[in-house]
Amino acid sequence: MKRIALLLAAFLLAGCTAAPVQPAPAGTEQRVFNDTDVMFSQMMVAHHGQALEMVRLARTRAVREDLRTLAAAIDVTETDELRTMQVWLDSWGRLPTTDASAHAGHGGAHGADPDDLKALQAATGTDFETKFLNLIIAHQHNAIEIARMETSTGVNPGALDLAKRIDESRTAEIQQMLRYLNDPA
Repeated sequence: MKRIALLLAAFLLAGCTAAPVQPAPAGTEQRVFNDTDVMFSQMMVAHHGQALEMVRLARTRAVREDLRTLAAAIDVTETDELRTMQVWLDSWGRLPTTDASAHAGHGGAHGADPDDLKALQAATGTDFETKFLNLIIAHQHNAIEIARMETSTGVNPGALDLAKRIDESRTAEIQQMLRYLNDPA
């Protein structure tokens, strides 16, 4: 019961709200999309995949219980968001991901460096936590940038809503993780 309360607290503190999976409805809302909506979803599918890799490491390797709880909350939220975006892309007749070079004109794929991920996989204890926090903070900042791209020129109501929630929740997560970095107790 205590773990459930901690997980719920982490959701609330981080501003995490899981996005419900949205199957393509018979109406027009799901069919209204533009290139920005597609690019947002494709970039975030790849981005979420890396975030999930990192938080799943933290769920087992982090020393601090509060950090493991936050990682579990991020895992649940981003897994659900990932499914939602995959459903959208499928309903739009688009691939779930695209070649990273396709996004070069707007800053690339915004993902974590493979060498940083390898260093994180090799780390343990408090060294792992420091590396994880620094890496996931930067990663979540990139998610905010991608979300703001969507809110500036996207048109799909579901994608716009998800982008807004990503902006808000990742901003809160970053603030929480910065506190963890400043108070490693």
